[in-house]
Amino acid sequence: MNEKFTTEIPVRFRDLDPMDHVNHAVYASYIEAARIDYIDEVMEIRQQDAGFVIVNLEISYKRPLTRGDEPTVTLWVTDLGTTSCTIEYEIRTADGEIAATAETVMVQTNSEGQPEPLSDEVRERIAEYENLEATA
Repeated sequence: MNEKFTTEIPVRFRDLDPMDHVNHAVYASYIEAARIDYIDEVMEIRQQDAGFVIVNLEISYKRPLTRGDEPTVTLWVTDLGTTSCTIEYEIRTADGEIAATAETVMVQTNSEGQPEPLSDEVRERIAEYENLEATA
């Protein structure tokens, strides 16, 4: 198995609330940025060409992030379905402390917004990277 996919995310001034913490809603943007990198690098699909829709998002906050934390987002696919995949995330500070965990379920859709099977190529790329079974 490859190392888990990790993306560095800079904390921008606009991410901060009046208490100098990253606003809770921004965490979703951080995992989105990591997911887009994963789609591009592992699935080899440009985001604008992907028909993925997030149907579930859960975030558990462990500690606040602040401007100096230099977070990274690590993600991995835990379940590879016919039309969907479940992705787990950890947002960590530069010293490795977990600031939040998250999970999304992403569904492949067609031009009418209806679920459609992931292509064999995409399933194989995910399965190989994650060491998962590419069963349909």
